[in-house]
Amino acid sequence: MDQDTRSDVLKRLAYIEGHLAGVRRMVESDTYCVDVLKQTYAVRRAIDKMESKMLDGHLRHCVVDAINEGRTEPVVQELVELYELANR
Repeated sequence: MDQDTRSDVLKRLAYIEGHLAGVRRMVESDTYCVDVLKQTYAVRRAIDKMESKMLDGHLRHCVVDAINEGRTEPVVQELVELYELANR
């Protein structure tokens, strides 16, 4: 993973961790369910953005490097596996 992507992903993960801790506190405090659910949706969106950033970096760097090195088939297979996982 390139340094810019790693830095961005780590920032996003810290945000997600903090947000999840807040959701836990809300549940422990018996906060209204709809308010908790709104926060869990925000966490899900944050995870989606983090995954998108990681995938973008992977495609632009790791995949390009592997193809240039002649490792096309294993890289394509990894991408197919990721696609299948994402759509389960």
